[in-house]
Amino acid sequence: MTSLEDLVNRWFLGWSASRELPAAEATDDGLWIHCAQPGREFEVFALRADDDPGSVSRLAAQVLAMKEHTWLTVPTHRSADIAAAVEAAGLEVLHRSEWLMTTDLTRHPHHAPGPGYVCSARTEGSVIRVSVHDDAGELAARGQIGLAGTDAVADRIETMPEHRRRGLGSVVMSALAAEAVAQGAHTGLLIASADGQNLYTALGWEHLADAVITQPPAAR
Repeated sequence: MTSLEDLVNRWFLGWSASRELPAAEATDDGLWIHCAQPGREFEVFALRADDDPGSVSRLAAQVLAMKEHTWLTVPTHRSADIAAAVEAAGLEVLHRSEWLMTTDLTRHPHHAPGPGYVCSARTEGSVIRVSVHDDAGELAARGQIGLAGTDAVADRIETMPEHRRRGLGSVVMSALAAEAVAQGAHTGLLIASADGQNLYTALGWEHLADAVITQPPAAR
C-alpha cells in the first residue's frame, strides 16, 4: 500500500512541474516551496502528520516564525484533529475540505465538446495545457496537467462563469488525461477544492485523504 507521504511527494513533483516552481527544500517534517505569490510567499506541505502529530506543531511554529507570509498544507486522514491542532498552535484554517485524489488515467472517461465548442491541447515541456473555446473564439474552459514520470497532476481546472453547467470541466479533464497517457503517464493525482470534488468524483477519481490548508492570522 502506498503511503500518504509517498503520494504527497509524487503529487508535489507534478504540481511544481505544472506551475514551473523551483525544487522544494525537504525536511523530515515537510516540503518547503517558494511560491512567490501575493499573500503566499512560501508554502510548506506536511509529510507525516498522521504518523507523527507532533510534526504539525513543529511546522506551525516554523511558519509563525517566518517573516514572509507562508501557508501550511496538511494532507491527512484526520482532518478534524489536524484543524484543531493547527488552530491551537496559532494558525488560521483557510480550507477544511480540500481532497487529495487519484485515478487510473488509462481508464478515464472521454467527453467530447458539445456543439459550438472546440477543444485544443498543447504540450510545453512537462506541462500539458487544454483549452475550450466557443464559436466566437471566447475562452470557455481550461486546465493543465504537470508530468512527473508516470504520474500526472491536474491543476488550475477552470470553466468561465457564463459557460458553466455544460460539461466543459469533463471535456477538459478527459483531454488532459488522454494527452498525459499518450506521453506515458498512467496515474492521475490532484488536490480538489470543494467546488471541484463532485466533478472529479463523477469522473471516477478516488478520494485518498483530506488537505487542511492554513496560514498565520492576518494580524500578528
